[in-house]
Amino acid sequence: MTHGILIEGLKKRFGQGDNAFYALKDVNMWVDPGEVVGLIGPSGSGKSTLLKCLGAVIDPTEGRMTLGSEVIFDQHWLVKDLSALRRDKIGFMFQTPYLIPFLNVLDNVALLPMLAGVPNDTARASALEILTALDVQHRIHAMPGQLSGGEQQRVAIARGLINKPPVILADEPTAPLDSVRAMTVIRLLHEMAEKFQTAIIVVTHDDKIIPTFQRLYHIREGITYEEKGEGRSF
Repeated sequence: MTHGILIEGLKKRFGQGDNAFYALKDVNMWVDPGEVVGLIGPSGSGKSTLLKCLGAVIDPTEGRMTLGSEVIFDQHWLVKDLSALRRDKIGFMFQTPYLIPFLNVLDNVALLPMLAGVPNDTARASALEILTALDVQHRIHAMPGQLSGGEQQRVAIARGLINKPPVILADEPTAPLDSVRAMTVIRLLHEMAEKFQTAIIVVTHDDKIIPTFQRLYHIREGITYEEKGEGRSF
């Protein structure tokens, strides 16, 4: 069976010799295409380190990672261009949208494919399609500062989806939102995961959204434990 992402025996060590510290000791997890999985754990448990390894921001020490049918890391990176991997295969979402203030909504979303060499008109057409699916197409000419918090987060979701990556890493995407907006964002992530067959990992402390996941991974002291979630509807 091909997963959206498969992580096997992942470890990350910082330092050498007597000063060595394993932030990740044994991470094993999988997420299917179209699935949204929660990742929870106390501060210092390894969540941020794991996201940085998955996002090819830092190098794991040991283990194996597979995206779709491609093994991208097996004791070392098997991908030559990590920048292209991040751009084309991995979408990122954060608790702050980080929209570019001097670009309008359409160009904020279209920028990534443009940077990848997609013609401007084609990139903007793809951006409009995703913004329409997220019901913010009427704001395409607005600047980020003119958007509500909920609208900014929808644009951030669109930007994460624009290259149709097999994986999206969402780091506390509902942290700054009230209950209604938080549930709206997590519902949109589930809908977009199914529509685009994207595997989404959501790191969260948000008790409001934890019951919506059908599967959860706990990480404690650098080790993951899988748990069946409630999968409660929104």
